[in-house]
Amino acid sequence: MSFINDRFMINNEVGCELYSEVAKLLPVIDYHCHLDAKDIYENKSFSDITQLWLSGDHYKWRAMRANGIPEEKITGNASLEEKFRVWAETVESSYGNPLYHWTHLELQFYFGIEENLDSHNWHEIMDSCNKLLCQDHFKPRQLISRSNVEVICTTDSPLDSLEYHRRLQEDATFTTKVLPTFRPDEIFEEDSQLFINFIDKLTELTSIDVRDFSSFSKAIGKRVEWFHEVGCRVSDHGPMDIRYLFASEAEVDIIFTRKIKGAELNQKECTILSSAIFIMLAKLYKKHDWAMQIHFGAIRSNNTRMKNALGINTGFDSISDQCHLAQGLNGLLDAMAQNDSLSKTIIYNLNASYNDVVATAIANFQSGEYGIKSPIQFGSGWWFNDTRRGMENQLNCLADQGLLMNFIGMLTDSRSFISYTRHDYFRRILCNLIGSWVENGEIPDNKKVLSKIIRNVCHDNAKNYFGF
Repeated sequence: MSFINDRFMINNEVGCELYSEVAKLLPVIDYHCHLDAKDIYENKSFSDITQLWLSGDHYKWRAMRANGIPEEKITGNASLEEKFRVWAETVESSYGNPLYHWTHLELQFYFGIEENLDSHNWHEIMDSCNKLLCQDHFKPRQLISRSNVEVICTTDSPLDSLEYHRRLQEDATFTTKVLPTFRPDEIFEEDSQLFINFIDKLTELTSIDVRDFSSFSKAIGKRVEWFHEVGCRVSDHGPMDIRYLFASEAEVDIIFTRKIKGAELNQKECTILSSAIFIMLAKLYKKHDWAMQIHFGAIRSNNTRMKNALGINTGFDSISDQCHLAQGLNGLLDAMAQNDSLSKTIIYNLNASYNDVVATAIANFQSGEYGIKSPIQFGSGWWFNDTRRGMENQLNCLADQGLLMNFIGMLTDSRSFISYTRHDYFRRILCNLIGSWVENGEIPDNKKVLSKIIRNVCHDNAKNYFGF
């Protein structure tokens, strides 16, 4: 039997049935990823499996560094063949790491290769993949269609023209929706000069002279409207931590004005300003019925020498910790609620030790006013937590503190066109967990209800939640 089969990751009969009869068949709603709309539109072929698999993939780069591979063969000028060889060598050493599973899910699903990649067969597998990549059904759009993807939400700067999203929407030959996501990282930039550069571009783009917090809010509102017209229904934010401090409008305006004049703010001033910006943004999102995503808990670019050599997003990030998270998260959500600006919100926690803190804070702000179930969501395990253990921890915590039936499920959070097997990975883990509850006598073996849970979590809830 092939290593990857319908029982892979599932060790009970109920789970196998739920996977084969329900989960496996459902389309994917990829409501958070980092694919580029331009790449999808241009639909260019990949020249080599190394380009497709290893280019920009810092998950793999971290594993290769841990395996003693020189940087020249990871991000340097070594040949594509040599880079693939050392990746295969690393795969052989990665038992217990989800990279081993993802690698073989992708090899089997997209390339039909059931052989396990290792240091002995790498050349044969590389050749087989490269021959297939020449075919049209390995172009980006075809890979998306083969993955049964209904909707893709990319990640985009507030200053983006969204040109390629518009082009895709005008192209009747491609049926998958490709929608932008409003990701205003620049708005929270603590470096005053970088923030001033953003404000200058924002002023030019909106024709609004940004001189104070009020004009800043109007300019951002104009960009939100621009994104909404192109189909955006989701925003995303990536703070390292979540803190909240109240200040009057006058105090906020003073701090904002100092920042756009080049002053470096202290930590208290930064927290006051970021709190005010979050509340302002949330109000805009609620007005347009968007969902607000907050991915927090990553401390980035920790290896200064390698950051200087390679730049950001190259595999030197880790999980952060935070004092008084409960106070900050509850305070921020409460301030939004008091200002009638709490939109549909998804909180993703990177530090699993805080799972119950996050899940119980979310429960304080659930409401029926949105016309959907569980409008405040505890987001799926992501980045360092999209492992079996990480996903199970998140699912169990959500079930403990909320309603698993209403969960909007997995996100891809990837720059790869063949990472959609991560949804399959998640679905197997979900089915196995639900099946184990049945077999342990913890929940009834009611196929109708069990199937509903799987359909909801894997597809239906996300479709209803975002309104796609």
